[in-house]
Amino acid sequence: METLNNLFLGFELALAPEVLLVCLVGVTLGTFVGVLPGVGALTTIALCLPLTFQMSPLPGLVMLAGIFYGAQYGSSITSILLNVPGSAPAAMTCLDGHPMARQGRAGVAIITAMISSFLGGTLAILLLILFAPILAQWAVHFSSADYFSIMLLALVAAASLGIGSVVKGLIMVFLGLLLSTVGTDLATGSFRYTFGVAALSDGISLPALAMGLFGVAEIFKNMVRPQQISKKSFAVNWRSLLPTLEDFSLFWRPCLRGSAIGSFIGMLPGTGPTIAAFLSYAMEKKVSSKPQGFGTGRIEGVAAPEAANNASVQAAFIPTLTLGIPGDPIMAILIAGLLIHNISPGPQMLQEHPDLFWGVVASFWIGNVILLVLNIPFIRLWVSVLHISPKTLYPAMLLLIVLGVYSVNLTSFDVFVCVFFGLIGYFLNQQQYPTAPLLLGFVLGGPVEENFRRALQLSNGDMSIFIKEPVSASFLFIIIILLLLPILSIPMIGKKRG
Repeated sequence: METLNNLFLGFELALAPEVLLVCLVGVTLGTFVGVLPGVGALTTIALCLPLTFQMSPLPGLVMLAGIFYGAQYGSSITSILLNVPGSAPAAMTCLDGHPMARQGRAGVAIITAMISSFLGGTLAILLLILFAPILAQWAVHFSSADYFSIMLLALVAAASLGIGSVVKGLIMVFLGLLLSTVGTDLATGSFRYTFGVAALSDGISLPALAMGLFGVAEIFKNMVRPQQISKKSFAVNWRSLLPTLEDFSLFWRPCLRGSAIGSFIGMLPGTGPTIAAFLSYAMEKKVSSKPQGFGTGRIEGVAAPEAANNASVQAAFIPTLTLGIPGDPIMAILIAGLLIHNISPGPQMLQEHPDLFWGVVASFWIGNVILLVLNIPFIRLWVSVLHISPKTLYPAMLLLIVLGVYSVNLTSFDVFVCVFFGLIGYFLNQQQYPTAPLLLGFVLGGPVEENFRRALQLSNGDMSIFIKEPVSASFLFIIIILLLLPILSIPMIGKKRG
C-alpha cells in the first residue's frame, strides 16, 4: 500500500506542467541526438547540465534522464537505416536491423525497435517501483570476483556473436581488451602503450573508436562497393510498416528475454546497456534453431538487444539513486547534477527525498509513452532517409561523425583516431572478423582489469577466490559451457552428415 501511495505521489509530481514540459523536451532532444550519427547522449547531457542549475532538482533530473533513454530510441534509427550506431549498445541493432532495411523492411525494423524499447523500459520501471530497495541491497553484496566473472561471461558470449568462427570472435575480444589498456594505469600512474604520444595518456576515445569501427568503416565499404537498396524501401506506406503475424510470433519471446536480461544487468552497479545488448543478442543466437540466420535480417536480432538496451538504462537508476554508484559516465553526470543541489544519492534517498525518487520513476514511464507516441508517426520520415543520394548522404554522415567525435574532447587527434579505426574496421570486415566483440572488449577492459586486480588483492594473490565465491563460480561454469558447446556440436554435425 505504501508503494502505491508513493507511486501516486510520483505521478502527481511528474504530471505537473513544468515537469511534463521538460520531460517532453528531454526525450525529444534525446531522440534527435540519437538519430544524428556521431552525436551521443553523453555529450548532450554534459552540455545541458548547466541548464539544470536554475531548475529545481526534479525537473532537472527528469530532463537529463529523458535525454539519456530518448537517445537509446534515436540511436536505433541510424543503426537500422545507416548502419551507424549512435551509441555502443546500438551496435548490436546494426547486425540485423540494417540488413532488414536493405531488404525493404526498414519500417518494420524501426517499429520493432520502438515497441521492444517501450516494453523493455516498462518492465525495468516495474522492477524499479516494486523491488528497488531489495534489488539494490542484493546487488551491493556482489564482490569484485563476481563482477569480474560476469564481465568475462559477457566477453565470451560476445565471441559467439560473429557469423564466422568463434576463434575470430575471441581474437576480436582480446584485441579490444588490449586497446583498453592504452593510457595511464590508474593503480601505478605509469603510461602504457602510449609510445610517447601525449594525446594517448588518457586512453583511446570510445566515441572515436565506435564511430570509426562502424560509421567510417561503413562509409568506406559503400564508397568502394555501393550497395543496392531494395526498391521496396521507397514504397513506404502505413501498411508496409506493420509487422506481419509471423513477425509478431518471432518477436515477443526475444523481447521478454531481452527485457529480463537488461533489467538484471542494469541494476548491477558498474555494468550498463552495452553488456545487456551484447548478452541478449548472444542469448537469442544460442536458443535459436537457426543461429546462422542472425546477421542477415532476423527480427529477433532487433527485438532482443533493443529491449535489453532500454531496460538496462531504466534499471541502471536503481544503483545510481539508491546506492549512489554510477554505472557509466552518463550516470556520473546525473549524480553531479544532484550534488549541485546538495542531494546525495544513496541508501537514505528514499527516506530523505521520496518526492524526488518517485517523481523521477513516474516520469520514466511518461517519457516512454511520449517516445512511443512521438516516434511511430515519424517512422516514414526516418525511412525517407534512404531516398537521399549516397553522394549527399555519405559526406554528410562523415561530417557529422567528425563533428561528434571532435566535440567530445575538442581535439583533432580523436578525429585521426576515428579515421584510423575506420580503415581498421573496413579491413576487418573484408576479412570477416566481427567488430562488435572488439568494441565490447574495449568497453569492459577497464572494469575487468580493475575487478580482477581488486579480487587478487583481497585474496593475497589466491586465484581460487574466483571459484570460492558462489556467484562467481556460477558465471564461470556458464562460461565453460559456452566454450564447450561449439566443440561438442562438431561430432553431432559429423554424425548428421554421415
